[in-house]
Amino acid sequence: MKHEQAGTALVEFALILPLLLILTFITTEFSRALYQYNTLTKSVRDAARYLSTQSPGTKITESKNLVVYGNLANSGVPLALGLALDQVKDPVWQLNGANPVINTVTVKIAGCATSAPPCYKFVPLINSAFGLTFGTVNYADITATMRGPL
Repeated sequence: MKHEQAGTALVEFALILPLLLILTFITTEFSRALYQYNTLTKSVRDAARYLSTQSPGTKITESKNLVVYGNLANSGVPLALGLALDQVKDPVWQLNGANPVINTVTVKIAGCATSAPPCYKFVPLINSAFGLTFGTVNYADITATMRGPL
């Protein structure tokens, strides 16, 4: 009996290996997309917090650098693969409410799901595997709003 079963486990493993690899690729790329979205959300929040301490209409270039590079100077590599300064829209200051009037500042990265180009979308590292094509993920706009000085 043992002689007839020789190599059966190896054949079964070879049959299931492509499915396991595809599941691994999908899980990895989905995790990267979530991580990248979280990184972008934090960078937009940091830029809005920075602008909330500045006079309205100032420090726009520095805030865009903070979103893309994580610092005020235009230096280093972008925080997310494919992120560029032109995908970060100019901050918007607004007066909201009545008695008291609150000044807010909003910082936004244009996402391809809701904005026209230039916009940001997640591109997977692995485009296809075993005949399956992995597409890009079109994020919605990533925004943060903070209270600013009057």
